[in-house]
Amino acid sequence: MFSVSGAEIDRFRRDGFVVVDGLLSAAAVAALRERFARLFRGEFETGVTPDEVNWRTGSDERLTRQICNGWRADRTVAATVLREDLGRAIARLRDWPGTRVMIDNVLWKPPGARSLAHHQDNAYLGWLQPPDLTSCWMALDDTLERGGTLELVRGSHRWGHSPPAREFHAPRDYRKGLREAAAKEGVEAEIVAVEVRSGGGAFHHGWAWHGSGPNRSTRHRRALVIHALSSETRFCPQRLGEGTGPIYGRYKRLADDALDENFFPVTWREDGYRTPGLERFIAAP
Repeated sequence: MFSVSGAEIDRFRRDGFVVVDGLLSAAAVAALRERFARLFRGEFETGVTPDEVNWRTGSDERLTRQICNGWRADRTVAATVLREDLGRAIARLRDWPGTRVMIDNVLWKPPGARSLAHHQDNAYLGWLQPPDLTSCWMALDDTLERGGTLELVRGSHRWGHSPPAREFHAPRDYRKGLREAAAKEGVEAEIVAVEVRSGGGAFHHGWAWHGSGPNRSTRHRRALVIHALSSETRFCPQRLGEGTGPIYGRYKRLADDALDENFFPVTWREDGYRTPGLERFIAAP
């Protein structure tokens, strides 16, 4: 069971992120690596296709491989994404009454793969009220700065809000938007490369600037990311056409603006509630 300390909560609130160890066991890392290979071959255990599949076997090897909502396609991925202890840790970092999953990211950056642009996650979430998430990034490989690991910018969660990145996958200059935002703030960006052993990772605020450079090493860089919301988050129906709304707005219910727990499950809430059926889903043959 993972938990965050008071000192880690203080660092998160000061810096907009906190780097940690011990998010995943060695057994969980090994199981997830095997499932990553299946997912990118288009093998979906549950029969449900993920919401976004941005790379499959045979695609451009220079691109970072990405799948969104692998948890709905694979129960091994779901067993990590839906963990109650991670939901509790996120809620404590943000002082939320509870945590629900918005989406996950299954990421694989092989040697030679290009960058992902620096951005603020919340810029893509105008279709939610409030448009505010927290992410838990978990490394499945030992990470190196030259290996294209996650880069986080200290204190940038307190900067102004910028629009979505114009070029996200393999941009020519992956820090361009970051430099422009820092110039507006009148500061120089303090970039921290997340170098951890496999199983470690980082939590970061939805307004914290982050991205990753090209993989110039000989190592693969795989990571599983949980993008989480407060349990009280709802749809903003007037803005469903913005950001990633056209993808995830399909799950809006007809009669109200509540987030349907079949698609946005509550993994922990301070009153003891957790979306019913999660354990049955994970354990199903």
